[in-house]
Amino acid sequence: MKNNEILVKDLGVLSYDKSWEHQKRIFDNIISQKINNRTLKKKIKTENHLLIVEHKPIYTIGKSGEISNLLLDDQELKLKGIDFKKINRGGDITFHGLGQIVGYPILDLDNFFTDIGLYLRTLEEVIISTIGFFGIKGFRIDGETGVWVKDELNSLKKICAFGIKASRWVTMHGFALNVNTDLTYFDNIVPCGISDKGVTSLQEILNQKIAPKTVKEKLYENIARLFNAELSMTN
Repeated sequence: MKNNEILVKDLGVLSYDKSWEHQKRIFDNIISQKINNRTLKKKIKTENHLLIVEHKPIYTIGKSGEISNLLLDDQELKLKGIDFKKINRGGDITFHGLGQIVGYPILDLDNFFTDIGLYLRTLEEVIISTIGFFGIKGFRIDGETGVWVKDELNSLKKICAFGIKASRWVTMHGFALNVNTDLTYFDNIVPCGISDKGVTSLQEILNQKIAPKTVKEKLYENIARLFNAELSMTN
């Protein structure tokens, strides 16, 4: 009894803490339904959600991240008006801020496929297809999670970072695609713990601001296609 509908909600600009609370509530509800279904004769379909958001400036670090990859102390963070939070996703340190589209797919993979590796590769393909619409060639690097591009000097730069958590095949956290992001924020960290590669954005590559609405539309199209899902927009 699979449910391939994904309920999409655009949260606009929201603090990390508030979006985390929203994400955690949905995640917990899906987990609870899966547990309850074990004892129900008539199973209830579990929901799938996608939250889209822009965050106010914050550095987040995953459970296996190295704190030394944050190059600012508490006072410097305060002076610059940047929050910092340790969270329960995989991956190292990254930045979230305005001009960046963050996606939190909270999916019951029992509705799609139960393979975390395939899930990450599919999310990466969503981003590769999305930036491909703008004429940008994105690709993977063996051993690294994320989507990369090459700049005019042939240097490797990450355009989209990923970090997820999964329990009972339910996912949370997700991806951060740099669209019109102020990239100077990345100067204060070792992004994703990788010191020998840079970070870029759609705006930097194309040398113009990109309409977030268009990027989101392409994201939705590619998620629907690659997950064989039906997307429904919610308020």
